Amino acid sequence: MSLTSVTNKGGPPGAGGTAHRILVVDDDPEVRAAVEDALTVEGHQVRGAADGHRALTAVARWQPDLLVLDVMMPVMDGLAVCRQLRAAGDRTPVLVLTALDSVSERVDGLDAGADDYLVKPFALDELVARVRALLRRATPERAADDGDDLSYGDLVLDPATRTGRRGGRRVEFSRTEAVLLELLLRNAGQVLPRDLIQQAVWGRDFGPDSNSLAVYVGYLRRKLESGGEPRLVHTVHGVGYRLGSP
Repeated sequence: MSLTSVTNKGGPPGAGGTAHRILVVDDDPEVRAAVEDALTVEGHQVRGAADGHRALTAVARWQPDLLVLDVMMPVMDGLAVCRQLRAAGDRTPVLVLTALDSVSERVDGLDAGADDYLVKPFALDELVARVRALLRRATPERAADDGDDLSYGDLVLDPATRTGRRGGRRVEFSRTEAVLLELLLRNAGQVLPRDLIQQAVWGRDFGPDSNSLAVYVGYLRRKLESGGEPRLVHTVHGVGYRLGSP
């Protein structure tokens, strides 16, 4: 596989930000080494794993801050790894690498709990930028600008802990769900276009044929309405979504 070189925008290791622990999981040693080198240049602590079982062992022992996870691997594929982590309550950000670029493949990745995806072949500069974005989103301080909870009606969200309450129920959100709900709460009553939401939450516009955003809106609705509460996240057909009263 051909990878373009990465420029050292971050300076020497540790310069310009906090070093994070990143686990790179890919059965292709050439790809794995190139990604590891690119992230090491950024100042991160990087380790590699060649298959899904080794990845799960490394996560348990090393507790990385982010995973770069290939989908197509022997023994256990990347989506199976992601599902197992999420089922165990592990919310570590996951960037999925896939050679398949169909809408269904992207939805499968997001459904499995991935936070973002990158199609092979890719430029290392883009991978590094996506890792930066995921790490920013994972920082609690980013989510709570003023340290206060966000609320609308009987819904309360604590962006720092990704937990909330609705109708007296405690609700826990995945990282992507919390970022999406935070955006809607901060703009309650306003209609937010699909492309704006996708750029804010994932750092990219998936295009008009993707239903990735709709999938996560569905996740939010199920969690927010499981106690029979009225709908808060409304579809504005042909435009986007709005959080508010009917």
